[in-house]
Amino acid sequence: MAPSDPSKDHVLGLTVHSMPAPQDLDSSVTRSGRWKMLLVLLMCAAPVVASYVTYYFVRPQARQNFGTLIEPQRPLPDMPVRDLAGASSSLRALKGQWLLISVAGGACDALCQEHLYLQRQLREGLGKEKDRLDWVWLVSDEAPVPAALMPALSNARVLRLPQAPLQTWLQADGGMALQNHLYLVDPLGNWMMRFPPGTDLSQAPKIKRDLERLLRASAFWDTAGR
Repeated sequence: MAPSDPSKDHVLGLTVHSMPAPQDLDSSVTRSGRWKMLLVLLMCAAPVVASYVTYYFVRPQARQNFGTLIEPQRPLPDMPVRDLAGASSSLRALKGQWLLISVAGGACDALCQEHLYLQRQLREGLGKEKDRLDWVWLVSDEAPVPAALMPALSNARVLRLPQAPLQTWLQADGGMALQNHLYLVDPLGNWMMRFPPGTDLSQAPKIKRDLERLLRASAFWDTAGR
């Protein structure tokens, strides 16, 4: 065999690539994990944010509501109240549910009875959503409640407090008495809507439409029951 020509021999070239340092790998994985976690949190929060924006910033115009929106909203005051058994609590303890409120003296005249009946019917008319709404009768004097009314009030929250301090929170439309209206309070404890005087069963569909719209808007930050 002929000897190889040394001039034609080539040195085998090797290219050495640097390896990433362990701390660089850790940093990259950490950043990727954080972005993924942030994306998941944003996806979970999106419905809550959307319902909040819808309720507080994209409210329907007044012409679309039967009730009057209250601006600014008025939070539940820390007023002492008593139930019909005499147990004391605070009005603020009602927070956590939508509240449909009527005001009347304990004797409960014809308008009071009509409001109580309307409140009960509206709550029942919400079907599976009814547990998100409490109907409340605020008794504004010390008159006894007629025994004949008690069976119909089994699902109501009946609380007694003087009318004078109550008027520092709720307000009727100009010249009217508190007893002429129904009032709506949101689960955050804000009085936010007042229904017109003279509201009776014939206006129930209009009130129900307002209630259903608000319940839909608060679907992700409100819960059923207490």
